[in-house]
Amino acid sequence: MLDERQLVAVRRGERKVLSVPVDFLGEDGPLPELAGTFTVLSDNAFDDEEIVEWMFAHDETLPGGPTPIAAIRAGFKTEVRRRAMEEA
Repeated sequence: MLDERQLVAVRRGERKVLSVPVDFLGEDGPLPELAGTFTVLSDNAFDDEEIVEWMFAHDETLPGGPTPIAAIRAGFKTEVRRRAMEEA
């Protein structure tokens, strides 16, 4: 899943454990809406750490929530991807 960019993970804590944010997961595994957004951000030279930071960055102008991940979970993936493309 990490190799296919369905998920991104970062190392956290003293022991540098590879961690996936719980908000990236649904009942059946990774949220399918995320893969395209991860691809857009990766294509704009974001590393996994920067992708996670961007997904949780507050932006009160986003419909559906104050962060890109909240907006995606609320059904606004197209708007989030549009904004991700603007990061180039």
